[in-house]
Amino acid sequence: MRDAYHEELEALQAGLAEVGRAITLAIETATAGLLDCDLTSAEKVIDGDEDIDQWRREIERRTIDLIARQQPVASDLRILAATFRIISDFERAGDHAVHLALLTRRRYPKPAVPPEARVTVATMGDIASRLAGALLETLVTSDAARAASIERQDDAMDSAYRELLRQILAPDWGYGVDTALDLAQVGRYYERFADHLVSAGKQIVFQVTGQYSPAAKKSPSVHPLFAERTGPLRLHSIASESSKADE
Repeated sequence: MRDAYHEELEALQAGLAEVGRAITLAIETATAGLLDCDLTSAEKVIDGDEDIDQWRREIERRTIDLIARQQPVASDLRILAATFRIISDFERAGDHAVHLALLTRRRYPKPAVPPEARVTVATMGDIASRLAGALLETLVTSDAARAASIERQDDAMDSAYRELLRQILAPDWGYGVDTALDLAQVGRYYERFADHLVSAGKQIVFQVTGQYSPAAKKSPSVHPLFAERTGPLRLHSIASESSKADE
């Protein structure tokens, strides 16, 4: 019976890894669609979201079933408790990839990302992909030290997000308010995608060690850059350019 139980535990971890691969592919495909104005890529991400949702429901059901039948303790209980949080973070991270794809579809056939912001957005996509890959590796290897390092790697995403906001709020921004708002959302989707991976990484640390890594201070939801530079005059300046830029 215990052998069968541990086989079920391993199957749960394999399921988490499968979802981890799915969200990695989703963010990479969403980024490609966003940068290339590729509607086919965007639709793939949108259509694939239901598979991730189904995985979450199935993994949660199997986790509850194992807890009810086996009444696990110690490390096994930690694994199952963390599984709930990890699959939730994975599913929510996948949702942010879908938001990027929906933006691509809404803006199509016009590009959502102007030339000046392409490098920054591509950088954010690359960071998101690397974070997802690192998290997947730690999930498979149960490497607590590598999982804890994901939070430090997230600093690069925060820096890229600030750079994107700086570009949007620059005095010479020439693409109008609609594009500025869309890009601010793009940056937020990538930043939140990374935040969910950081959260999942903390759960892996908990699975292995029974302790949580220390929480780092995060930027506020409304970045100070907005508070410093988006007063009525700045918004009026952007809006006055918008009708021509977004025609």
